[in-house]
Amino acid sequence: MNIQQKNPSPAQGLQKFEDPERTAKGEQRASVTLKSLDTLWFNTGTLCNIACTHCYIESTPKNDRLEYITTREVKTYLDEIKADKLATTEIGFTGGEPFMNPDMIEMAEDALERGFNVLILSNAMQPMQRKKIKTELIRLNKLYHDRLTIRVSLDHFTRARHEEERGTNTWDIAINGIDWLGKNGFDLAIAGRSIWGEDLAEAQKGYTDLIAENNWTIDPTDPTKLVVFPEMDLGADVPEITTACWGILSVDPDDIMCARSRMIVKRKGAEQPTVIPCTLIPYDEKFEMGKTLSDAATSTGAMFEKGSVKLCHPHCAKFCVLGGGSCS
Repeated sequence: MNIQQKNPSPAQGLQKFEDPERTAKGEQRASVTLKSLDTLWFNTGTLCNIACTHCYIESTPKNDRLEYITTREVKTYLDEIKADKLATTEIGFTGGEPFMNPDMIEMAEDALERGFNVLILSNAMQPMQRKKIKTELIRLNKLYHDRLTIRVSLDHFTRARHEEERGTNTWDIAINGIDWLGKNGFDLAIAGRSIWGEDLAEAQKGYTDLIAENNWTIDPTDPTKLVVFPEMDLGADVPEITTACWGILSVDPDDIMCARSRMIVKRKGAEQPTVIPCTLIPYDEKFEMGKTLSDAATSTGAMFEKGSVKLCHPHCAKFCVLGGGSCS
């Protein structure tokens, strides 16, 4: 594990995360094998109603690098799960802002009708608060309450920090959205961020106080209901993960996100979606695993070996292995 975070020697010539097999120090790079496809994520499209300062996927009102995925395209993967008898129990939808996708309700309902748990990540702002969307969400919640969860991105437990990241006048709209979800009996979760260097205990206390103040039905001690994500910064100098790191860090590779999930994205102009290892690397085409889940399970290439993912990206180290983060 490259703890000292030094640049490689000129003789070696490698930069960090350059070689899929070896780190810059020449050590064997770690990989993660898919144990079970528990969660299948769909990126609904990268368009968003706001532009956050540190959005890992660079979503904005203009960024359409990932197109809106359609109900028909989602159905293809849900059919494949059924046909191949995969162990998938959860379908996740993320963006961009999922409720900007005109097929969002239909896609969620298809997954719910098939018996999947559905997790939708939203900022709970204007796109979700449209009258038509609210009406449809209430209908779905009445039918599938025990299997539908809305996780709202609330970057900090204070207005000032949240709006530092999300922009002026974003706090009240998001709070109103969470209030509406709570009053209508939705299964709610909150996702925060650790941009400001607070330790986890401090963040949890802040969110716990906010939840109590607003009478939201969220258990802040449940790690699936209050998530504070480690930060991702492509400009940061982070250690590379070697095969020896599992023992050094006492981390089980089976606990890493790509051991249990995959993601579907549709690139702008592409004829069909493609499978990638996780939600964190949507733009890097080197990580494309194939067009079908079956292709992805057996893919072999620079970044893969029969579906195993080589941890050759800074987010693999900082968010997943060292940060212990997971989007599911």
